Amino acid sequence: MTVHVVVYEPAEDGGRRVRLDERFLGMAYTLLDIAEFLRAAGLPDVEPGEVATASWVEWRGGGPGAWQP
Repeated sequence: MTVHVVVYEPAEDGGRRVRLDERFLGMAYTLLDIAEFLRAAGLPDVEPGEVATASWVEWRGGGPGAWQP
């Protein structure tokens, strides 16, 4: 896959900003949220488990299990 997704550190409410390339997609609270954002952005086959392990997802401030600041 030739996309680059950045999931930023958890905010005070546990949400994490999600960016696809240079586009902000939204505030995610679960892996499912991230997968849904990516599907809506045109990546139809993305599953939550793939988001957690994909090399094209950059996790900042904690990995896919970190949802609290």
